[in-house]
Amino acid sequence: MTSFLDPLISFVSVHAWLAYLTLFLAALLEAVPVVGSVIPGSTIILALSALVPGGDLRLQWVLLAAAVGAVLGDGSAYWLGHRQQRKILNTWPLTNYPRVVEESESFFHRFGTWAVFFARFVPPIRAFVPVTAGALGMTPTKFYAVNIPAILVWAPAHVLPGVLAVSAFHQYFGLPHHGHPFKHIWILTVVAAAIIGGLAIWLYRRRQNGSVVAEAKPRA
Repeated sequence: MTSFLDPLISFVSVHAWLAYLTLFLAALLEAVPVVGSVIPGSTIILALSALVPGGDLRLQWVLLAAAVGAVLGDGSAYWLGHRQQRKILNTWPLTNYPRVVEESESFFHRFGTWAVFFARFVPPIRAFVPVTAGALGMTPTKFYAVNIPAILVWAPAHVLPGVLAVSAFHQYFGLPHHGHPFKHIWILTVVAAAIIGGLAIWLYRRRQNGSVVAEAKPRA
């Protein structure tokens, strides 16, 4: 796997703008309803953060790309809900995800305006709460007053762990940033954790859906 990552890291260091574009798109698409539930935006951001300490990517541009993508993604979803109102929640493709839509509504009713803040850190409803907020009548002023601060916390929370972990490792062992395998270890660990977490969520939801279907069957 290291032999695969080395050319990839070298490519990123030469074509950094593609990495920033990838970060931007990952953050943007992660906020799109339905699409955001399958796009591993947070995984991409966490993994690529390992390339900052070695100078392959610049911290300020990584943070900016992630934050701008998230603002545009959340904002687009919100305005879609704001224009269509509640009927957007009962149209395709949201009708294919009734449980997540229901969870998003419950989350919104439970936390009110703060749901927009908390949802940024809770997949997969992160991709559904902005459109739900618009559909349920939250004003643009209230939405952005909570959404933008949430993103300003969310972006560093996804970027800095990788930066600090790789930097601390290199400093502790006195090793050069370039060519050392710890950045590979970080990337592989993040990807593995995302896969395991995704499978766990899928199995949990599948079991829940099975229980609902079993309860819904008429008893003889």
